[in-house]
Amino acid sequence: MKYFFTRHRFIRHLPMYPFIYGAAFFIFILDIWIELYHRIAFPLYGIKYIRRRDYIKIDRHKLSYLHAFQKINCVYCGYANGAIKYFGKIIAETEIYWCGIQHDKREGFIVPEHHKDFIEYGNEEKYKEVYASKKTRML
Repeated sequence: MKYFFTRHRFIRHLPMYPFIYGAAFFIFILDIWIELYHRIAFPLYGIKYIRRRDYIKIDRHKLSYLHAFQKINCVYCGYANGAIKYFGKIIAETEIYWCGIQHDKREGFIVPEHHKDFIEYGNEEKYKEVYASKKTRML
């Protein structure tokens, strides 16, 4: 909690509250949308559900030594950070289902862990070898 060491922290942080807590509204709306997608599409794709509780944990508000505002912040951070990780896992599973091709290598790009088994970018031979016999006609 580095903010404890910031001089005049309330005044310096006050202008940021609308940005921080305004994002909660969008995260909540996105949460509803992604959860609907997850519950409808995953069974159709044959992808196993992602357990929400493995990503979102809200418990620090129970700590008696935190004051009310800190508890609210802890609820927000537990939900927002967990939800974003949960969204990322759902999207990663979708990418594994729909696309098995890595991105082009670029210095500084952090390759997602789930890309490890994807076909290397630009490897047309491997793509044809793996996927050519599995293609189906699109309607």
